[in-house]
Amino acid sequence: MLTPFAAMNAIGTVAFGVAGASKGVDADLDYLGVTVLGVVTALGGGITRDLLVGRVPSALTAETDVLLALAGVALAIALVRAERGAIADSPLLTIPDAVGLAAFAATGAIVGVESGLSPFGVVICATLTGVGGGAIRDLLAQEVPFVLHEDFYATCAIAGGTVFWLFWTLGVAPPVPTAACVGLALGLRLLAMRRGWSLPAVA
Repeated sequence: MLTPFAAMNAIGTVAFGVAGASKGVDADLDYLGVTVLGVVTALGGGITRDLLVGRVPSALTAETDVLLALAGVALAIALVRAERGAIADSPLLTIPDAVGLAAFAATGAIVGVESGLSPFGVVICATLTGVGGGAIRDLLAQEVPFVLHEDFYATCAIAGGTVFWLFWTLGVAPPVPTAACVGLALGLRLLAMRRGWSLPAVA
């Protein structure tokens, strides 16, 4: 039976593979560069999460995650060829990125509660899993990480991780906290993109 973690991990890995590879195409990288950005985006957050809780990263012990990431890269290349143009603000990039953020926030929260972390630790685990791969991607592309200037991005993962912990603490059946986390994080991110939400700057 497919567990909530396995389902969200698969969705997030493919989605971030698409988002990362699309970013590489938009930056005019070659096939290797596009593949590297796609794989790093798809796996970076999960590897960071696993190291944080003292686990050997699953991406390094099984082929499944890497194959899913490569499937996302291949899908991105096919979609970009069909689009025939720059996709920086295209739904081809923004929608998979939002889906990956929400799905990985859920996987991070699941690992956090299973590892016995505090509420703060669960939320941090959810947030790092959701934004870690994209931050590494942006650094490799020589950009300021998206999460540092697109303020209503990490906030979505924080909200998702928080609602996951609340449902989990109340003893709600396992699929429900996952669905609540994904629904809230994805809904907030899509609304933020549609309405241009952002947190106020310091100056």
